[in-house]
Amino acid sequence: MHIDHLLTLTQWLSPAYPIGAFAWSHGLERAVQRGDVTDPQGLQDWLSDVLTHGAGRTDGILLCVAHGADDVTEVAALAAVLAPSQERRMETMQQGAAFAATTRAVWHLDLPDMAYPVAVGRAAGLMGLPAEQTAQVWLQCFASNLVQAAQRLMPLGQTEGQRILAALAPICRDIGMQAAQSDLGTIGSSSFAVDIASMQHETQSPRIFRS
Repeated sequence: MHIDHLLTLTQWLSPAYPIGAFAWSHGLERAVQRGDVTDPQGLQDWLSDVLTHGAGRTDGILLCVAHGADDVTEVAALAAVLAPSQERRMETMQQGAAFAATTRAVWHLDLPDMAYPVAVGRAAGLMGLPAEQTAQVWLQCFASNLVQAAQRLMPLGQTEGQRILAALAPICRDIGMQAAQSDLGTIGSSSFAVDIASMQHETQSPRIFRS
């Protein structure tokens, strides 16, 4: 990857990029509250399943398809309806709109508001960033945000959080590589506990996160 592309990608996926990622937990808050995730190993297993069987893999494919599409209307519409709960739809749509707004303002791209992975994939395609590496870094960013959410929800130190991210890195690498070779027909998920947690979170009280 060219250094200019690398710097652009790391800027887009930095925690400092203003998409409000800190406000969302992807249902993790409910999973911690009901006792599904109680320790570092449980968190690593949960995030591994999210990446492998849930939104991680699905969003990686959506990103890569959007990257290579001349018209992203179909993939954007699909991404909007794939969310299994109202909060998860808000999570991807609002982060995507925030990403698109900032990226339009800075790079002047033709980037309408749409689901987060589709917006990133579209922007990467327009800027000539490679799809596979974009998906891999995007997946690591996704996992990193959930680790940071967990640190606000349970006893989890900074070093242990980084150990978990390091352990998940090969999964992010492999899913990104597979996503770059996939199409919309290969999308499918089986992360039922994660999806149910996001549905139950809508009525959880008290709560910190928006999902």
